[in-house]
Parts: sequence; C-alpha cells; structure tokens
Amino acid sequence: MKTQLNLGGILLAAVLAAFATAAWADAPAVVLTQANAALQAGETDKALALLLPLTQPDSGQIGTRNQAEAHNLECRVRYILEQWDRAVSECEKAVDLDRQNAAYHLWLGRALGEKAGRANFLNAYSLGKRVRDEFEESVRLDPRNAEAMGDLGEFYYSAPSVVGGGTDKAEKLASQLDRIEPARAHEMRAHIAEQHKDFDSAEREYKQAVAVAAHPAFQWGALASFYRRRERWAEMESAVQGCRSAAEHDKHAGVALYDAASVLIRTNRNPELAARMLESYLASAQKTEEAPAFVAHVRLGRLKEQLGDTEGAKRERASALALAHDYKPAQEMKH
Repeated sequence: MKTQLNLGGILLAAVLAAFATAAWADAPAVVLTQANAALQAGETDKALALLLPLTQPDSGQIGTRNQAEAHNLECRVRYILEQWDRAVSECEKAVDLDRQNAAYHLWLGRALGEKAGRANFLNAYSLGKRVRDEFEESVRLDPRNAEAMGDLGEFYYSAPSVVGGGTDKAEKLASQLDRIEPARAHEMRAHIAEQHKDFDSAEREYKQAVAVAAHPAFQWGALASFYRRRERWAEMESAVQGCRSAAEHDKHAGVALYDAASVLIRTNRNPELAARMLESYLASAQKTEEAPAFVAHVRLGRLKEQLGDTEGAKRERASALALAHDYKPAQEMKH
C-alpha cells in the first residue's frame, strides 16, 4: 500500500508539473486569473500548480505586481488548506512586495489570526498584536472596505485589551459601517452585545440585519448561529430555513447554504437538510474560497456516512481528494 501511495504521489506531481509548464506559456496575468478561478472552485492542486512558476525566487521577471499577487493567491490557497505557517509566509511576501495593497494586509492578518489561535500564550500575544496592526493597516488603506472593517471589528470585540482589543473600538467601527454596509454594522453590534451578555439586544440586532439586508441569506445564517450558541434549537432551524429560502433568490448566496449546513452539522440536527444544502452549493456555479468545495465534499461525505450511504461517502471523499490531494480531513475519512 505504501508503494502504491508513493507512486500515486509521483504521478500526481508529474501531472501538475506538466500542467504548470503549459500554463507558463501564457502571460503571467492570465495565469493569475486562472489560478484565482481554481482557488474559487476549490481546486487547490490546480491553483498551486499554476502558481508554482510565479512564486519561485527567480520569478522577478514577471514584474513585482504579478509576483505579489501570486504570493497572495498562494497564501489564500494555503489558508483554506489550513496550512497556517505557509499561509503566513506567502502573505508576508506579498505585503513585502506591495505595502500599499489593502487586501494583502487583510489576508496576512487573517493568516496570523489563525496561527495565533493555535499558539501558546506568549506567541499568541505577539501574533495578536500583529493581527491588529495588519487589519488596521488594511482599513487605513481602504477605509470603505466593509469586509476589512468587519474583520477588524471582530478582532476588537473578541481580543483582550492587552493586544489592542476593546468593544468601545468595535462600537466606533460599527458607526462607520452604518454608512457603508448597514447589515454588517448591525451584526457587529450584535456580537458586541453578546460580549456584554446582553442577549436580548443581540437578537434584535441580528434580526435588524436580516431586515435591512438587500439579500439576507447571510444574515439569516448569522441569526441561526446565534440561536445555536443560545441552544434555542427550534428557532435555529427556522433561521436555517430562512437562509435556505433567501439563497434560492440570490445566485451569489451559495456560501450561505454552506454556512447554514455547518450550523446543523455542529448541533447534529437535521442531517438530511444539511446534506441537501451542501449538495445545492456544490451543484452551483457560484462556489468560492469562503466555502472551499473540497471541505464541502468532506462534510457531505460525513453526513452521507451518518445517513448510511457508504458509497456516497466514498464518492465525496474521492471528490475532495481530487481537488486537494493532501487535505488531511479527506485523507482521514473512513471511506
């Protein structure tokens, strides 16, 4: 068995190398577009093969801008593969090459945050300050980026004051978000209220986010997560159904189905509905790195195994490994 696995790895490497060599014949900008498309589709093996020639030490001839983008894309691939050290390293390279790019600082902050969450106390302290610095720099460079403001707000309301956290800072940021993306501002206030254990106010803010959102599938998912944390199961399942209904009218809300299915999975409730939502997401043309397809296949495979569909579980495992051959949770599945 070990020999077979090694041979499989050699064959895969050869295929990927051939793919990358062919892609390199195109202009770097085209390759970057292809790599990003593969990332959004959850095709990490393909994305890494495309990026390989652009991230080598001698790849300076492609231009600093293209090289920085290549490192940022590899960071994001490593991020969804949960390879935090490599993600941090690649994002640092992107930032070093282009310090004026707000998105690069945002992704470096995210990668550092994941690494900090798994570090010992002393390392987490130093990493936490770096997370704050990167998020703040991202918002400084692009003060109307609601996504960056959301990440910075999450840091403020969840991090201790010793590394720069504070709900007062998050409240100020929410006021700024009111003028940019009101639904996200309400969600931030809901989280702040949860931090203060004011759960009635939190629920009102989550519901207000649903009410003001133009396409509220994501806000329904956030409300469902709130009910999960409060162990209000019937209301949680009702919010999940609200998410599913809203997603049917929004072709860009597939990731909301992924998130809502995750809520059901975490509570071990209604696996049939969770499986249907993951199947809908995987069948859509709007897959995204926010909800990696190979992770969705793994989760769907586990649900099918739970529902007694062994062959279906095997197919989902195979689909996950075809996209990301070294994703450990897929490798560790029973079927």
